[in-house]
Amino acid sequence: MASEAPIECSIVVESKPSALTEPCQQILSAMAEKGFNQDDVFAVHLALEEAFLNAVKHGNKMDPEKTVTVAYLIDHEKVDIRLTDEGEGFTPGSVPDPRFGENLYRPEGRGLLLINAYMHLVEYNKQGNALHLVRFKDTPLTEQGEAASA
Repeated sequence: MASEAPIECSIVVESKPSALTEPCQQILSAMAEKGFNQDDVFAVHLALEEAFLNAVKHGNKMDPEKTVTVAYLIDHEKVDIRLTDEGEGFTPGSVPDPRFGENLYRPEGRGLLLINAYMHLVEYNKQGNALHLVRFKDTPLTEQGEAASA
């Protein structure tokens, strides 16, 4: 039987795309240990990769001297992840919606759209360089990416 204690960790990694491998494996393994289904694992994996790549590429501007902090807590009800880069930050509302008009042909904003579609909670700090993601176990999402009422 899986432990009742939450699995919690904080890891600081290099600001390069391949640095996500270890924390991602830890998170996905912990999710399996806590009994999350494949839909939840897929959703977190996709959102985590998108968020991390945004932190490296847009936040830290591919600067190898900077780092990204990945902190997570996983229990039997939810996955709670926080990513923080060393960049200047951004305003999420300033990113154009890639589903409309001329934005259909631009690559910007698609990662944010996916993150919002697959996570139940998506919050940025005031500066815009830290992202808080939550996915609840076995909880369907509405079209807006929020947990559906039971």
